[in-house]
Amino acid sequence: MLFAILFDLDGTIVNTDPIHFQAWQQMLATDSIQIDETFYKSRISGRLNPEIVKDILPQLSPAAGEKFADDKEALFRELAPHLKPLDGFFELLEWTEVHQLKRALVTNAPRLNAEFMLEVLEIKEAFHTIVLAEDCIAGKPDPAPYQAALEQLGITAQAAIALEDSPSGIRAAVAAGIKTIGIASTHDPKVLLEVGAFMSIPDFTDLQLWTLLNAIAESDVSAIPN
Repeated sequence: MLFAILFDLDGTIVNTDPIHFQAWQQMLATDSIQIDETFYKSRISGRLNPEIVKDILPQLSPAAGEKFADDKEALFRELAPHLKPLDGFFELLEWTEVHQLKRALVTNAPRLNAEFMLEVLEIKEAFHTIVLAEDCIAGKPDPAPYQAALEQLGITAQAAIALEDSPSGIRAAVAAGIKTIGIASTHDPKVLLEVGAFMSIPDFTDLQLWTLLNAIAESDVSAIPN
């Protein structure tokens, strides 16, 4: 039986990638590094800031790298005052309420960014628990954040579905034993399926999703592929 839906934030609830891309472009340009979308998706998207900075700016000291990342996130927040969730998100929240499912937020976003986005989207009270990568032993693609969410909700992996947009996030959820739906807002649907998602949808209005949810509502848990 399904007891909870676990949500990623960036790229899943809200498509922030264009803004993150713009912020990284502007910040890296100060170091004479020009990036395009291919570079962003392969070297930045879905990764933690310390890993990104160490990879792209290895010359920076740990303190300078941390400041660079903090400045980049401050720029992101400056560029993102009018965020909107993906289509169908509030309808999905309503469905979980009707069917009395728990909701968890599991994100690699820095704390200030997560708080900022929840405030802008007006969903601060939407989740029963919030798991930040910085509070875990490791961030995605490590399964630790998802394992922490399951523990905090008091459920098994078999009682949950995860929603993720990035390969690293899907790998994390799948490694935690959670059936995962890929949200193709930032990556090719085929890539999401290849790394372990059992379904890939563009947003929360997709008929595939609602066919699945309706089957689950009728207690047909076999609707979730093995």
